[in-house]
Amino acid sequence: MNQDRPPMPFSKAAVPNGPSVRKPPPVPAGNRPKILGTVRKLIWLYLILLIFEGALRKWVMPEYSNPLLIIRDPVVILIYMFAIAGGVFPRNIFVISLAIIAFLSWAVGFLVLQPYLPPQMVLLITGYGFRSNFLHLPLIFVFPAVFDFEDVKRIGWWTILGMVPMGLLMVLQFRASPDSFINRTAGVGEGLQIAAGGGKIRPPGIFSFVLGAIFYLTAAAAFLIHAVISKLNYKTWLVIASGFFLVVAVGCSGSRAAVLSVGLILFALGLILVIRPSAVNKFGRNLLLVAVVVWLISYIPIFREGVSVLSNRFTETAEAEETTIVKDMVSRMFGTFTEPFYGIDRMPFWGYGLGVGTNGGARFLVGRAAFLLAENEWSRVMMESGPILGLLFIFWRVALMLRIGFLALRQVWRSGHTLPLLLFSTGFFPLINGSFGQPTSVGFAVALMGLCLAAMNVNETDPTPETSQPVLQRVASRSAYASRLHGDGADQSNGSADR
Repeated sequence: MNQDRPPMPFSKAAVPNGPSVRKPPPVPAGNRPKILGTVRKLIWLYLILLIFEGALRKWVMPEYSNPLLIIRDPVVILIYMFAIAGGVFPRNIFVISLAIIAFLSWAVGFLVLQPYLPPQMVLLITGYGFRSNFLHLPLIFVFPAVFDFEDVKRIGWWTILGMVPMGLLMVLQFRASPDSFINRTAGVGEGLQIAAGGGKIRPPGIFSFVLGAIFYLTAAAAFLIHAVISKLNYKTWLVIASGFFLVVAVGCSGSRAAVLSVGLILFALGLILVIRPSAVNKFGRNLLLVAVVVWLISYIPIFREGVSVLSNRFTETAEAEETTIVKDMVSRMFGTFTEPFYGIDRMPFWGYGLGVGTNGGARFLVGRAAFLLAENEWSRVMMESGPILGLLFIFWRVALMLRIGFLALRQVWRSGHTLPLLLFSTGFFPLINGSFGQPTSVGFAVALMGLCLAAMNVNETDPTPETSQPVLQRVASRSAYASRLHGDGADQSNGSADR
């Protein structure tokens, strides 16, 4: 392992029997801190654009909505260029295998579409499919190369703070008419946001569609629970206000996915309490306060109206399927994974072509966004690339999810470090079954899984990493690990535990 690099969650130095990592080419010592600093800044830019690109597409520059759809792509490419120059671009088995699958999928897609479309059109469609499926995924491994636990907490603080205006905006969108300015869709068309029932839309917040709001709500829930469990030194008003608007926003979301996603966070919390019962003492002191806040929220008229709309959606869907609400939700959940296998014998062996099933590919083919093949992600992947390459890509996503989940669980088991598992619970489903043809979906899958790995970068000699200094305040005396990561000082050792 290069002594200038900290042990990453996927390196042999950090994980016994983990995937091997090639030794990067040497980088002049004087240039490396500056290069890694640039990578860090670009990742921050990626996260900022992920949050605000919807506002740009809806309100600021709607006439440039289509180009803004891929505004993060140049940032990703720059991150990779500087990561390679800084010797931190990932070269593990996951990235290598992904590159092979990506190249084969693109080559096969080009050969499949070439007889039917002009070469320029084929390049556009397959190129968009390549960026949707593969371009952003290596970024997951760049996060832990330049970010550590303190960086993730800083991002968490901003996420918690942002939950207040985000929740307020979602309430205003829920109350407003579907055709109001704050409820407009991306672009200059006359389309409306997805309806929730009762003349209400599913409020997307600052994002283009409600999917982005769901991801943000789950991330905020994970960071809030971590702050409460670990007794982080946040202002009480901030935690209460953020939790208040989180609950209200979920109630007004009109989305069953939002309820289920937050439910996964609560399931992760229960798992943490089983694995590390000592966390019960930390959480129990705040449980009464949480119960009081939720009780007070239940009497707010806008929340009660939102819950009524949401409960009607659950009930009406179940009645339409002639089943119970629980059975309907379980059926839909498993259906997203089993649907593509029912029609696998009818799929072309080499698929219909990479990118054809994405909304961007549909724009090139028919002039508008549409699901030309399937709305289900696994069905889209298999119909685009065929059952062989499609299944390989699906297997890759599941394998990565299992690996990160194992590492996150081990953090809880060994040291009581809860943040990685909470972040994993927010990002594992977008990773394995999120619609990568939708840029916001792949963006959050990458960001949440990358932050999950970065949160594992803690000083292993510290038995209680979660009780460190507030997120906006750097520790006065950094660990040797953090000093090496951020290029401070001349000491290149690992302190008392040279890893």
